[in-house]
Amino acid sequence: MVIEWNGHKRRLRKIVRGWQLYTFLLPALIYYIVFHYAPMYGIQIAFRDYTARGGIMGSKWVGFKHFFQFFALPQFGILMKNTILLSLMALAIGFPLPIVFALMLNEVQKVRFRKVVQNLTYAPHFISTVVLVGMVTAFLSPSSGIINKLMVNLGGEKRDYMARAEYFRWIYCISGIWQNLGWGSILYLSALSGIAMELHEAAQIDGATRLQRIWHVNLPGIMPTIIITLILNVGNILNIGFEKVYLMQNSLNLESSEIISTYVYKMGLQKAQFSFSSAVGLFNAVINFSLLTLVNSLSKRLTETSLW
Repeated sequence: MVIEWNGHKRRLRKIVRGWQLYTFLLPALIYYIVFHYAPMYGIQIAFRDYTARGGIMGSKWVGFKHFFQFFALPQFGILMKNTILLSLMALAIGFPLPIVFALMLNEVQKVRFRKVVQNLTYAPHFISTVVLVGMVTAFLSPSSGIINKLMVNLGGEKRDYMARAEYFRWIYCISGIWQNLGWGSILYLSALSGIAMELHEAAQIDGATRLQRIWHVNLPGIMPTIIITLILNVGNILNIGFEKVYLMQNSLNLESSEIISTYVYKMGLQKAQFSFSSAVGLFNAVINFSLLTLVNSLSKRLTETSLW
C-alpha cells in the first residue's frame, strides 16, 4: 500500500509540474464530455415511450418493446441485408484500392508528377456529398448524361441507372472510390515513408526486383497500419454514411437503397417516433461495437496488432 501511494504521489507531482501541457488537453476533453458522453443520458429514450410533455424521465418505461417491434418488422430482413451487403461491397472494393494506389505512387520517381497525381486524387474528397450526388445524377441522366451518350455511341441503349435497384450498390461504391481513393492513401504513404531505406538497399544487394521489394519490404512495413484500418472499418460495418444513400434514394431503387440509417431518419424525424428510432440506432451501435471487439481480439491473437 505504501509503494502504491508513493507511485500515485509521483504521478501527481508530474502532473502539477507539467500543468501547462495538460491544459492543452482541456478543449478535446470538454468536447468529448459535452458532445459524446453527456448525450448518452438520452439513450434511455430507447427503453421508454418518449413524449415531449413527459420528457425523458417522465415518459413511461417499456423495456425492450421497441427492439422487439423492430425485429418483428416485415422489412427487418431487407434492412439488414441492404446495410450489410452495401457495407461489405464498399469494404471489399474500397479498402484495398488505396493500399495499391499508395504502393504504386510510392514507386514514382518524378516528384512533380507524383505531386500532380496526389493533388488530382485528393481533390474529390473535399467535394460535398450533395454536390457529389448531383454530379453522379447528371452523369447518369438518361436524357443528357455523358454515360448514356457514350453507351449510345458504342451501339448500346440508354438506361436510367439511378432508377434501377440492381445498379445502386455499384454506383454507390464506384463514386465512393473516386471520391476517397487519394485521401485514403495518405495514411499508407505516411507509413511507407517510415520504412528504413537500409531494408531496400539490403534487398537490392540480394538481387530483389522492384516488385519483390514491394511485396517483401513495403507491404510488411505497412501491415500494422492496414490491420488497424481494417479493424476500424469492420467496426463501422453497419454504420454506413446516411447522407449519400439518402440523396441517391428514390422510390424505384428503394429495394436496394433502404438501409438502417435511412430508416432511422424517416421514423425518427419524419414520423416523430423518437423512442423507436433510438432503439434501432442503439441496436446498430451495439452490433458495431461487438464486431469491433471481435475483430480486434482476432487480430491480436493472429497478428499481435490491435487497437487495445
